[in-house]
Amino acid sequence: MSAVVVGTGIVGSSVAYHLASRGVPVTLLDQGPAPAAGVTGDSFAWIGGCGGDWPGGARDLRGSVLADYRRLEAELPHVAVRWTGSLAWTRAQGQRDSPLGPGRFRVGRSDIAALEPNLRNPPEQAVHTPSDGGVDPAALTNALVDAARARGATVIHNSVVTSLKMTGERVEGVLSATGFHAATTVVLAAGTGIPKLCEPLLPALPVAASAAHLVRLTAPAHLVRSIVAGPDLEVREVRDGDLVLTLPQVEDMPTASSEQAAQEALRRLRAAFRGSDSCRLLGSRIGRRPMPSQGPAIGYLTQDRSVYVAVMHSAITLAPTVGRLVADELVSGRPAPELRRCRPRGLTQW
Repeated sequence: MSAVVVGTGIVGSSVAYHLASRGVPVTLLDQGPAPAAGVTGDSFAWIGGCGGDWPGGARDLRGSVLADYRRLEAELPHVAVRWTGSLAWTRAQGQRDSPLGPGRFRVGRSDIAALEPNLRNPPEQAVHTPSDGGVDPAALTNALVDAARARGATVIHNSVVTSLKMTGERVEGVLSATGFHAATTVVLAAGTGIPKLCEPLLPALPVAASAAHLVRLTAPAHLVRSIVAGPDLEVREVRDGDLVLTLPQVEDMPTASSEQAAQEALRRLRAAFRGSDSCRLLGSRIGRRPMPSQGPAIGYLTQDRSVYVAVMHSAITLAPTVGRLVADELVSGRPAPELRRCRPRGLTQW
């Protein structure tokens, strides 16, 4: 077989790496100038976060996430996860006695203060998940692309894919700004751009675009020790001295308002953490995350298996696991049980 993978975000890069590692000829195409130039680079990149928020088939994948990240760290020397753990709390008090999943613990104010000594006003209670971590999403994606290339993959940037190349009902490849690229299987991993590309096959693939505002700041090293997710902000250290912070959902915010929102984020950080007066804004961007309505949509779109789709939230968390499982399916021709509830429109094609 041969594969064209459309999209060098975290999902497409993971699929391409795992296919190339299995000896499959792969061409990886992206419309941007570099890997992770789209929404992947604007991700908060919290691995294992969101507690019980694992929609649809994501629940069947969650058990493999940490092991697959550990595997990537062993396989690729430039992949480095900051295994800091996380602290999360809300204003609602009714969740105090709600059950927690494995590996998640309720901690009190004194424990919170020990975990985050710079936090000015620790809440009465929070959920601590020691196994959570975070990555630099651009660095991770670049590492996957470089490793795929080292294993024989062809990587082409600035190559906008305009359509699928069809002969009758069969897809033979893609048409792009760099010409026609043939393959026995086309893998669509272009996030919110997928529905338009697959319109001839599936006119109404339900993938919404959800806005997320990410703010980058300089800070004293280890000002924030773990991933902190409170009701007013979510913040973590990407590398020593660099923080990322998320804002509430922003829809089509004008530039001036976006700048005001970033300043508000900086104000909230300074209000929340001692020693943050020297923090400075580096920039902020609004990314549009793909949000399939029923959870991850992963599987063939055609009976002849010439087109495969892979789109999900949270892509950063799930990508190493999904890349491995997709490569296994494409190479072996056998379905991965973990992906059974992720099929687009409930299709199985097996």
